[in-house]
Amino acid sequence: MKKNQNLFAVALITSLFFLWGFAVNLNPVLIPHLKKACQLTDTQSALIDSAFFAAYFLVALPAGQFMKRFGYKGGILVGLGLFATGAFLFYPAAETRAYGFFLVALFIIASGLTFLETAANPYITVLGDPAGATQRLNFAQSFNGLAATLAPLLGGKLILSGQSLTAGQQAAMAPAQLDAYLSQEASAVQLPYLVIGAVVLLVAVVLYFTRLPDIIEAAATDDASAQGSLWQEKNLLLGVLTQFFYVGAQVCISSFFIRFAGSVAGIPEQTATLYLSGALLSFMAGRFIGTALMRVVAPAKLLAVCSLLNVLLVGLAVTLEGQLPVYALMGVEFFMSIIFPTIFSLSIRGLGPRTKDGSSLLIMAIVGGAVFPVLMGRVSDASSIQTAYVVPGLCFLVVLYFALRNARVPLGPPAPALAGGH
Repeated sequence: MKKNQNLFAVALITSLFFLWGFAVNLNPVLIPHLKKACQLTDTQSALIDSAFFAAYFLVALPAGQFMKRFGYKGGILVGLGLFATGAFLFYPAAETRAYGFFLVALFIIASGLTFLETAANPYITVLGDPAGATQRLNFAQSFNGLAATLAPLLGGKLILSGQSLTAGQQAAMAPAQLDAYLSQEASAVQLPYLVIGAVVLLVAVVLYFTRLPDIIEAAATDDASAQGSLWQEKNLLLGVLTQFFYVGAQVCISSFFIRFAGSVAGIPEQTATLYLSGALLSFMAGRFIGTALMRVVAPAKLLAVCSLLNVLLVGLAVTLEGQLPVYALMGVEFFMSIIFPTIFSLSIRGLGPRTKDGSSLLIMAIVGGAVFPVLMGRVSDASSIQTAYVVPGLCFLVVLYFALRNARVPLGPPAPALAGGH
């Protein structure tokens, strides 16, 4: 493969990280918004994350099988198509104000993102020098961090009205007046998601007419990495379990951040989105800083430090009062930055021709984002949103264990061979 072809492929695939990062990080805005528009409890509003991240579990293996037959580019195009379809469905969902319709639209969006992530994460790791695979993936994920910063900032301005009525105020309104208020709240998502759908379709068209290098992962009978079942790969299985707990923690931290800021520190929802945007900006900065640090620090050791600090910061968020707990959660966002891609690259290390299958399992583990927010919502409904943050704190302990187990892993995982393609 020519070097410039390889660099262009990296640039194009990296743009996908921005797209799905934007979609994922609109969920923390949707949760308080639809909680108002559809009159939900914390547990019910957490189903937004459940519908979204359940798709990763259900679609990841079919996505991997699809790409075995049609390649990475085919999988990416299908992913973009599903992404756009789900975004366009937000318009009729808002018209009907049916919560189930919103959940279906989110599931379709997430199904598309599953295709994108199943393709893009391993694709980035094998496009270039194997020793730099972890750094390369963290660099691409940095643009995911940029999208994460912009999503709540723009979503807060375009979707959240800043007007929250108490149950008593709603009960005092005439039925027609209440219905008009709820319909106005729900309709705020229509234009933003129409724009998102149009942009995704445009990217799909550009990618369709672009030649991308293909990756050959041909199995060889004398290659030990091609033998045996993935279920015998203990580090991969531990990585899948760790990713399950980590994604659950990440989604919990962000999804309830706006609710947390309002409940613990009395911060209004639109102002809270600015805090969340700042936290996610630090997430992006952490990606760049972490990528640079991996030139001199082994990824697993850096992962151990970050996960330990997150345990401590969540502990402070649960126990402190005033605005300090909010700042503690902002610090968690910074130290979460390198965790997902580092777990991913350490887990698929040495899989060779089984990389796509291993990648599918790791993407399936994102279903943790469907499980832990509901658990956290129930804890919140039973006690308080501040106490509920114990849930992600415990999840980071699992990440710490995985990091310590991988502390002797070299800087970069080996990767399959590359070859020119369509």
